[in-house]
Amino acid sequence: MIASDGEFDFIARHLRPLAAGHPAALDLGDDAALLEPAPGTQLVIAKDALVEGVHFLAHDPAELIAKKLLRVNLSDLAAMGATPLGYLMALARPKALTPEWLARFVTGLAEDQALYGLALLGGDTVGTPGPLTLSVTMLGEVPRGQALRRSGARVGDDLYVSGTLGDAALGLKVLQGRLSVSMTASDYLIERYRLPEPRIALGLALRGLAHAAIDVSDGLVADLGHIAERSGVGAELWAERLPLSAATARLRGALEAALTGGDDYELLFTAHPEQRPAVEAVARELDLPISLIGRIDASQTVRVLDSHGQTLPIASAGWQHF
Repeated sequence: MIASDGEFDFIARHLRPLAAGHPAALDLGDDAALLEPAPGTQLVIAKDALVEGVHFLAHDPAELIAKKLLRVNLSDLAAMGATPLGYLMALARPKALTPEWLARFVTGLAEDQALYGLALLGGDTVGTPGPLTLSVTMLGEVPRGQALRRSGARVGDDLYVSGTLGDAALGLKVLQGRLSVSMTASDYLIERYRLPEPRIALGLALRGLAHAAIDVSDGLVADLGHIAERSGVGAELWAERLPLSAATARLRGALEAALTGGDDYELLFTAHPEQRPAVEAVARELDLPISLIGRIDASQTVRVLDSHGQTLPIASAGWQHF
């Protein structure tokens, strides 16, 4: 049985080891961290929060919630072409949260810190009468002037996406009992929902190659809309080219999930058509599928086209909190 911790005992017992070895963290003994970026670089700062019942389910394993918390924030760094440095975390914990759950949560953080070269640099722990709420501020760095932006897409650019789409949205449906699939497909889809894979290496490889990039968190159509708006362009998506996994390809609703489901955290990016050989080389080097799924145009709208070039109606572009 793990002893119950007060706030400062919890920090000393569980969180201080996550900061060990990083000079910026100051052993979590001060009010803030002291971070000095490398010469010639810019800091990249991203922040995402996870709320129980909105971003994860109450019965999800604690260690996987921790990893998802880090990975959704790392995905934002990937979309900017940034190298991760460390993170600050806010943990608003209900009283019902057990010491055993907290220990597993910290284990998940430690495992992903080792995987992605991170350290905890600071943060806050508070009690809450509401649902478990977690927030991370992720810090990274990128060579000055080389950050990938949403605003760089150009008319005539190819439109690419990494990996496969729709898996996470369908995995959530499996967890909610709204979709029945084989055991193998169920395991795959649930893992894709609970444990996204931030495309850090791809983001680094796209510096100087991609014109614009974003991670697919709210849904492909919605996130492409962000690129279009920021770049002052439009786009067409080719529905037949959307990459679907073997687990989803024959499922009813797979196309809708790929277009609007979100939570896949793949990278969506644009590049000049002359860069196709370079993009293909990146895919081979990283052993990561990268699919050409559309084109940037001057229409100021995002359209989804079927195999005959006809526009498909989309009921909702993707997830919105409000």
